[in-house]
Amino acid sequence: MTALTLYNSLTRSAEPFRPIDPANVRIYSCGPTVYNYAHVGNLRAYVFTDTLARVLRWKGHPLTHIINITDVGHLTSDADAGDDKMEAAAKRSGQDIWAIAAHYTAAFKQNLKDLHIADPTAFPLATDHIAEMIAFGETIADRHCYRLPDGLYFDTTSVPDYGRLARTGGDEVEGRIDPVAGKRHPQDFAIWRTSAPGENRQMEWDSPWGRGAPGWHLECSVMSRKYLGAAFDIHTGGIDHREIHHPNEIAQNQAYCGCADTGATIWMHNNFLVERAGKMSKSSNEFLTLQALVDRGFHPLAYRLMCLQAHYRSELEFSWDNLAAASTRLKRLVQAVTALRHRADAPTGTAADTYRTQLDEAVSEDLNTAKALPVLDSLIADKRLAPADRLATLADFDAVLGLDLLMLHREDLRVRPASSEIDAGEIEGRLAARRDARAAKDFARSDAIRDELAGLGVEVMDGDPLGWDWRIGA
Repeated sequence: MTALTLYNSLTRSAEPFRPIDPANVRIYSCGPTVYNYAHVGNLRAYVFTDTLARVLRWKGHPLTHIINITDVGHLTSDADAGDDKMEAAAKRSGQDIWAIAAHYTAAFKQNLKDLHIADPTAFPLATDHIAEMIAFGETIADRHCYRLPDGLYFDTTSVPDYGRLARTGGDEVEGRIDPVAGKRHPQDFAIWRTSAPGENRQMEWDSPWGRGAPGWHLECSVMSRKYLGAAFDIHTGGIDHREIHHPNEIAQNQAYCGCADTGATIWMHNNFLVERAGKMSKSSNEFLTLQALVDRGFHPLAYRLMCLQAHYRSELEFSWDNLAAASTRLKRLVQAVTALRHRADAPTGTAADTYRTQLDEAVSEDLNTAKALPVLDSLIADKRLAPADRLATLADFDAVLGLDLLMLHREDLRVRPASSEIDAGEIEGRLAARRDARAAKDFARSDAIRDELAGLGVEVMDGDPLGWDWRIGA
């Protein structure tokens, strides 16, 4: 197989991937803060991370993959200002914070399942590791931290080359960090936030620095070290993590080990999903969830395919037109693969290695799925190969791209929008009656059924080259 090259944000260069232990590649991916549903921009990060994991497994590397669940500590600012996102959600809703965390954690895991994202080795919860976080803080406190009335703060000048990952000038960094009274340097960050007198928090613990809660950055240093070791292979996250969260995590790792090691050998970041108004975020409380796409009639895998059509380090523009185009492309792929299945006999043994090689070359080039997809199209269309041989080779593409083309049927892609008042079974029943009417040359009855379906938002697709008998309009 082709040597895998990955772009390392730390060095700003593409590097050959050389695992620390070839028998156990270790990956840590920053997980969600479970105070709300994940929006589709959040989920792009996990399509990317899943692609990385799939490529490594396909190339024969066993994995230990960790995705943490942040259920405490992440403030409404990515730095050290504002309320804890979980506490703020509990105050708004009047609900138990632990129930909120459990609900949105389950919703996130369902999103991953719907997008055919494989489960990691573990989903550790921040709140299950408070004792380890306190112990970590105690280890670094004397040499690297200082006390303020509202908690324990990390002195970023106490480690060499702070902010190397972000590579931004001091003024630019300072502009993104809200001031906290008493901090020695604007980039300093909280290791532990002490609850204010009279503050009523649902999540707080006793610590040497008072009763309170850990800072957001602390959990990832603690859990990556616990589950993957002091040095591991790859750390992933969104590009916004590259500017504050991951530099702070690296600083903690260096303070703990007393060395220049960053924790991971390679740091990888996916770019934003953007709308014309800007990057997608939850700040306006108006954001698109995966369920919102389903409610408009789009299968979740159409969104996965839309993500795969762009390189993970490129900005990806979200629009309904782009999603519709990806949905049409997915339907064409499913239709073509279904036709191959109907024609498949025993494999002839005709070599399809050239397509596996092209797939390998594409994804070995820093996970270039955009380059791999045209190879998939060519494989499916190659009539020189027997259908069974094409299907056998297609299994490699499914393993890497996660589109599940060998299992999907066109019926699976017929997602009923939330506004629709008719289900697939009723549609199929009416279409069967329409076919009977047409066979009997009762065209008035046939047209009446078509018009009835149109009134319910169902478009009958007579003569459609894909052979999709009907669709429900968004």
